[in-house]
Amino acid sequence: MVIKRERTDIRQRQIIDAAGNLICKYGSEHLTVKKIAAEVGISEAAIYCHFKSKKEILSFMLSHIEAVLLHDISRDRFGAKTVTLESIDKVFRKHFSAIGKRKGISFQVIAEIISLGDWNLNRQAFQMIERYISRLKELLSEGIRNGAICKDIDLDASATLLFTFIQGLLNIWALSEGSFNVVKKYEAIWKIYRKTIAIP
Repeated sequence: MVIKRERTDIRQRQIIDAAGNLICKYGSEHLTVKKIAAEVGISEAAIYCHFKSKKEILSFMLSHIEAVLLHDISRDRFGAKTVTLESIDKVFRKHFSAIGKRKGISFQVIAEIISLGDWNLNRQAFQMIERYISRLKELLSEGIRNGAICKDIDLDASATLLFTFIQGLLNIWALSEGSFNVVKKYEAIWKIYRKTIAIP
């Protein structure tokens, strides 16, 4: 069998995509370099040309997930000059739609990696979640400055609650194997959350 040689960045992406799929199918404790290689269709030795170990694959995967998630809710996704409740809602509809297309793999992988109990990976996952919540906090803060959100809300608590509802909803959706429309469910929850932060 002739294995096609790919550019490093392409092969690395194939490897982390394969690892993510395997984690969602079997759990992180059953993830092995051998299984990843079989999923990609390359040899184990070829994996080690790109990553030193399984942990390095998982670390790289976390970095990739962070970049994707933060891009989903980045300021340049708004289109509008000012952040309003409507523009936040629009961005999060897109966010959930994108996560749905990715089959919720991002949050499942984070949960699975945390379950491994590796201190360094857990620390990386924690810092990634902190940066995600910080970005949510920035959006809410902009909404306050623009007069769309009540200035008396607890920003830390509100951003953490928003993250919790995002992760919780996606966990339920993933466990149900995508049995419901995640965007529509988001819309229903957003209406409740919106009432807690909007100016009366």
